[in-house]
Amino acid sequence: MCVVVVLAAGLRRDPREVPSPLIDKPAPAFRLRQLQEPGRTFSPQEMRGKVWLLNAWASWCVSCREEHPVLTELSRTGAVPIVGLNYKDRREDALRALVELGNPYVLSVLDTDGRAGIDYGVYGVPETYLIDKDGVIRFKRIGPVTPDFVNKTILPMVEHLNR
Repeated sequence: MCVVVVLAAGLRRDPREVPSPLIDKPAPAFRLRQLQEPGRTFSPQEMRGKVWLLNAWASWCVSCREEHPVLTELSRTGAVPIVGLNYKDRREDALRALVELGNPYVLSVLDTDGRAGIDYGVYGVPETYLIDKDGVIRFKRIGPVTPDFVNKTILPMVEHLNR
């Protein structure tokens, strides 16, 4: 009987809402080259004082292309800055994808070997992290974000964290 209860509970859970040990912990530090300006680097420390999203993506990722228009629209609103973590990708392929699809990111960084992604617990792209003004991860989404998810979850959380 216990097995049935555990299985039933598991079937009701959203697979995109996998608990992360990083929630309510400082975002892992990294310093990576920027995609569009490889002579410049970026570190999450530079976003201190801002609520922001880190979106792990890749040009080879079909689901990333599915969520791209949603991120583009979110970016247009100016509600929250989005930083891209280009995961295990080739720079030229990533640049081509952003030219083709548009660029929702204030900047993207190159995580060609996936080390930063490992530190963030990336299972696979896309994944999105909401990080508060103090550099603490407040939420993680596995899989593509949807308009409904942006409106019902991300934007209210951003608004709350910006208070």
